[in-house]
Amino acid sequence: MAESEKLDVSKLTDIEIKEKIDVTRRELFDLRFQRATRQLNETHRFKKARVQLAQLLTAQGERSRSNT
Repeated sequence: MAESEKLDVSKLTDIEIKEKIDVTRRELFDLRFQRATRQLNETHRFKKARVQLAQLLTAQGERSRSNT
């Protein structure tokens, strides 16, 4: 993943992180559905969405641990 494509979660608020997590989970669900119905042409989007979700969940966990 190129440096310009990386998500900068340090600048996001907690609410924005939660919203992005929800959006990314929905995107992964849609991608799985498209794959099951053989309509998915851009398989690279799976990896991109999974990496983004992992980054967001990591940032959310770090913030929750630092706030307690």
